[in-house]
Amino acid sequence: MRAIDAGILICTECHELNKQDADTDEQVCTRCGALVHARRPNSVMRTWALLVTAALLYIPANVLPIMTVSSLGQGDPSTIMSGVIQLVQHGMIPIAAVVFIASILVPTFKLVGIALLLFSVQRRQPLSARQRIWMYRFIEFIGRWSMLDIFVIAILVAVVNFGRLASVEANLGAIAFASVVILTMLAAVTFDPRLIWDNTESDDDHD
Repeated sequence: MRAIDAGILICTECHELNKQDADTDEQVCTRCGALVHARRPNSVMRTWALLVTAALLYIPANVLPIMTVSSLGQGDPSTIMSGVIQLVQHGMIPIAAVVFIASILVPTFKLVGIALLLFSVQRRQPLSARQRIWMYRFIEFIGRWSMLDIFVIAILVAVVNFGRLASVEANLGAIAFASVVILTMLAAVTFDPRLIWDNTESDDDHD
């Protein structure tokens, strides 16, 4: 049985259990005074808005140069993929693999994964609730590694600054990529995972 079936609302601020009051439209938590809802208001719509925006920014994030490394006054801007290729050409395959996974695979998986969760909730797809909740937890887990490229660029820009001798400059691709990461993280937070169980009709999902 779900908490909502028993007339219990969970406060998202302090996690206090509150008995649902059918006579009021805006119920507040008995402990902290925050508004409590059976489900996050407009969760699906807000998540879709963040996800679509992130998907649109994902194109310039991979097409535009993310940084320019200059040495002796000369340097060419590099996109994420061209940076991975350069690392492979210099024999730094493990580093190239880390950058590829963190900057290409992880954002792509998050975009596709959140979209699948939204479709499964709205269209009642046959994907089981356990599979969907594991996917949601995995998306939340890998989200923290998405900013790896941005952290590296920020460190390089701050440390490698020797004028014409050597310098690193962040480009527009870095801004677009950081926006994609932030928007997908917000999308994962905005999505209410309880909707997964609301759309479960299989008895096996409640074992």
